[in-house]
Amino acid sequence: MEEMLIIAGFGGQGVQLIGKMLVEAGMEEGKEVSFLPSYGAEMRGGTSNCNVILSDEPVCSPIVNEATCVMALNRPSLDKFESAVLPGKTLLINSSLVDRKAERTDVEAIYVPANDIADELGNSKVANMVMLGAYIEVAHAVTVDTVMNNLKAMFGERKAHLLPINRQAMERGMACVRDHRK
Repeated sequence: MEEMLIIAGFGGQGVQLIGKMLVEAGMEEGKEVSFLPSYGAEMRGGTSNCNVILSDEPVCSPIVNEATCVMALNRPSLDKFESAVLPGKTLLINSSLVDRKAERTDVEAIYVPANDIADELGNSKVANMVMLGAYIEVAHAVTVDTVMNNLKAMFGERKAHLLPINRQAMERGMACVRDHRK
C-alpha cells in the first residue's frame, strides 16, 4: 500500500492539520510516513498545501508529483493540482467553495460540501475534518479511531468537548464518499 496525497487550500482551512493528523495516525498504525508542508508567509488567506505519503515500504522522497489523491479545498487548488492525480485515482473537491466540476474524466471526482456540512453541524471550523473523513473512506489508509485518539491527546481536557463534533464531521465526510459510490 502506498498513498500519495496532495492536500491544498488557503491558510486557515486546516490543510496542514489534515496532513499532520494523517501522518500521526499512520505512524501510530505502523506505517512509513512523510509530510512536506508548503505555505505562504500569510497566516490566513495565502496558499497552503502539503504532500503526505503513507506506505508499507520506506518512503524515498517526500515530494508528491503524481498523487493517488488530491484534496482540493478551494478553486485555485483544484486549478493547480487537478493534473497531478494519477489516472484512475481520486480527486476530492470541496464543493462548498469550488464552483466548477473536474475537467478530467479519467479520475474519480468526489464532491464533498465540507463547509456546508460543517455549518449544519454548528461549527464552520470542522470543514477540514469533513474532508479528512472523506479521504479516510476513499483510501482506508488509517482509521477514524486512531485519528480520534490523536485528537483527544492533542485537545486535552480543555478542548475535549470538541471531540464529538470532530467525529461527526469525519463521519459525514465518509458518508459523502459512500453515497457517491452507490
